[in-house]
Formats: sequence, structure tokens, C-alpha cells
Amino acid sequence: MSINGKAAMRQQARGDDTDRQARALGLSAGWNVFSYLIAGMAAYGAIGWLIGRAVHVAILFPLGMLLGLGISLGYIIHRYGRAASHTQEGSDR
Repeated sequence: MSINGKAAMRQQARGDDTDRQARALGLSAGWNVFSYLIAGMAAYGAIGWLIGRAVHVAILFPLGMLLGLGISLGYIIHRYGRAASHTQEGSDR
């Protein structure tokens, strides 16, 4: 095999590693989003359940869960949407 052939193989191997790393980062972001959604619903649902139990208003539990879901979605949009908008603005210049 020629020197150029070996260099091409090394370049392809580096490209494969880059693809793997990009997929791993995407998978990590997906799990982060999922955990934010579940944690928001669980935390605010528990708060709603505790307050609802204390004041004998059962509707506070599902309202707390919905509030937690909304806050989680807002945080996800703020965190991940902001990063995407900065990259798009930089590529327009």
C-alpha cells in the first residue's frame, strides 16, 4: 500500500471517530432532555401533592405536574434552543 493510501485510511478512521463522538453527544443531550422533563414533573408534582394533601385539594397534584412540565420545557428551550441559535447566527456572517 502506498503512503497516500495509508494517509487516506487514517483520515477515514479519524472521520469515523468524529461521527461516533457526535452521535454520543446527541444521545447525551437526548437523555438530559428526558431527565429534565421527568425531574420537573416529579418535583413539582410532589410539591403539589404535599400542598394538596395539607389543604385537602386533590387537583393540586396534577396541576403541579403540569407546572413542572411547563417549567422543564421552558428550561430545555432556553438551554438547547439558545445554543442552536448562536451557531446559526455565526454561520450567516
